[in-house]
Amino acid sequence: MDALNQTRVTEFVFLGLTDNWVLAILFFMAFSVMYLLTLLGNLLIMVTIVFTPRLHTPMYFFLSNLSFIDICHSSVTVPKMLEGFLLERKTISFDSCIAQLFSLHLFACAELFLLTIMAYDRYVAICTPLHYPNVMNMGVCVQLVFALWLGGTVHSLVQTFLTIRLPYCGPNIIDSYFCDVPPVIKLACTDTYLTGMLIVSNSGTISHTCFLALVTSYTVILFSLRKQSAEGRRKALSTCSAHFMVVALFFGPCIFIYTRPDTSFSIDKVVSVFYTVVTPLLNPLIYTLRNEEVKSAMKELRQRQAFFMKSCT
Repeated sequence: MDALNQTRVTEFVFLGLTDNWVLAILFFMAFSVMYLLTLLGNLLIMVTIVFTPRLHTPMYFFLSNLSFIDICHSSVTVPKMLEGFLLERKTISFDSCIAQLFSLHLFACAELFLLTIMAYDRYVAICTPLHYPNVMNMGVCVQLVFALWLGGTVHSLVQTFLTIRLPYCGPNIIDSYFCDVPPVIKLACTDTYLTGMLIVSNSGTISHTCFLALVTSYTVILFSLRKQSAEGRRKALSTCSAHFMVVALFFGPCIFIYTRPDTSFSIDKVVSVFYTVVTPLLNPLIYTLRNEEVKSAMKELRQRQAFFMKSCT
């Protein structure tokens, strides 16, 4: 009770990625370019899918949602990180910190669920192609997307509630460049062992359940490909390998950070940068460079744009 009666922390101070001014400027330039490419790349995929009728299928509907989530996910942390590179004292208000924490888990959990749904979509398309139009019609796809946002919201609310119910009366130094549950609850002026275990259990259950579902889907897909033609196997493997690369890039860091007890490693910041900055940039590259249909649609979109501009002049 004494802790609860003490002055509540009103702001947190980030240590950031580096306190070296030269490195901070270099990081600012590099991550600014990466963030801009992330926005442009994912936005290009969304626009291409929306304006290309033949891409109005469940697979590309989910891909456009993935691009939207990647834009949101990176926008939660990267702008604040870029600001921190230019400031000597990197601060964030308590309310903004909680809002960032909530948004981070909302979009991260939504992406976990979406990647799992995309794996199920490929499973149905490859293993039961005759039933695919009925099983994965657009009505079902919309319901699945609604469900993933609902699930992400519930998960984020649980994580946020477990965090804000703790008393914060100092210190207020966060050894990171954004607000997340593990570094924030370490600052609570009370024992956080039980809360930490509840948080790990919540995140761990979701991460491992989705990962097991993904592994099961791809195992069944690989076995079923033996019965298909060489061309069918090539096309299926091309699509699935791109998806699996995205899964590995996203699930690996999430499992590393959110399924451990309350421990910290020096590599945590590097892993956090990877899944908040690098992965949202790599997703559009992976899906466009390995997908002939998307590349063809982008080329047609550019040609239509050039024709429109030429006709206007």
